[in-house]
Amino acid sequence: MQNERGTFIVKIIRRENATWQGEVTWVEENKTQYFRSALELLKLMDGAMDDSEMQ
Repeated sequence: MQNERGTFIVKIIRRENATWQGEVTWVEENKTQYFRSALELLKLMDGAMDDSEMQ
């Protein structure tokens, strides 16, 4: 369904090589994943929203 919102909790564990590393939790699905860069974080969040549209 379009226009659904996603709630994400982002925990930054460290900042290294001018980017963030940490974990992101998708609240609606209760899924947590680790990321190694800000770009990877955005891709994980975008992918989660794509997955929710498919269901």
